Amino acid sequence: MRWAAVVILLLVGVAVLILARRQQSAFSVAPAEVVNSSGVTTPKPDFEKEVKPIFQSGCMPCHFQGGKVYDKMPFDKPETITRLGTKLFTRIKDEKQREVIRAFIAQP
Repeated sequence: MRWAAVVILLLVGVAVLILARRQQSAFSVAPAEVVNSSGVTTPKPDFEKEVKPIFQSGCMPCHFQGGKVYDKMPFDKPETITRLGTKLFTRIKDEKQREVIRAFIAQP
């Protein structure tokens, strides 16, 4: 009788875990996508192709190799952009560029 109770409890536990995982995956965003500020799911921006050019157009030469503040804030490194986050918006005014940066920052 005890074995039957143990087996039933194990089966119930496994069923709860399976249901919890299904529910979690139904509400999560795929790793290659980001939900933007308008609630639309979009692919994550590529740092080299989409994010870095934003900073190259407005922050060179100071924040790139050989620049005055490169050692403290290198904008050619994704970690710097992620660390600074929306503080970067003091210089980045274009809303489309901000949206790309927000999407990049939001990625895991």
